[in-house]
Amino acid sequence: MSEPPSHNPDLTALLSRASVDVHAANALLDHVYQELKVMAQHFLRSEASSAVQATALVHDAWLRLGGNEHMGWENRRHFFGAAAQAMRRILVDEARRAASQKRGGRLQRITYVDIADSKAPNAIGVLDLHEALNHLTTIDANAARVVELRYFVGLTLEDCAAALDRSLASVKRDWAYARAWLYERLGSSENDT
Repeated sequence: MSEPPSHNPDLTALLSRASVDVHAANALLDHVYQELKVMAQHFLRSEASSAVQATALVHDAWLRLGGNEHMGWENRRHFFGAAAQAMRRILVDEARRAASQKRGGRLQRITYVDIADSKAPNAIGVLDLHEALNHLTTIDANAARVVELRYFVGLTLEDCAAALDRSLASVKRDWAYARAWLYERLGSSENDT
């Protein structure tokens, strides 16, 4: 993502009108559809056996976002952050559904390549990652937010800094801390499988 999150006046206007005008909401979807699809593909790119397709994930996320009565998104960062959280919840719900099935209820696996910056990716269950991020949020919300933006939205460190309106150095520190914390927390679950 090359454009900083809040520099598109057309998108900002659409975001502010979308909660009260159905035509603006439709125009908003047209405007952001490709970016949402790229986000969804990023989410799903390392899914080992997901039954969810990128297009379906975008549509489900859009329905969840549209069902939110408090849709008043402040800016691009706020909107795409909400979209990333919606996609994450959909994948967690899907993983829980799959895990609860009587037959074939195995957890879906995702690959979290950057967790230790190794060449061999570590497979982590969607539910494990979700729970770890929830716990990290209680310890260091900034670090958890950087992980969400990097992993779920696919932003670079520079894009994260712009989206969070923070210095690149701060974001790099949060990213390093989050990776180490997640590796410590989830690294042992890799050995259990």
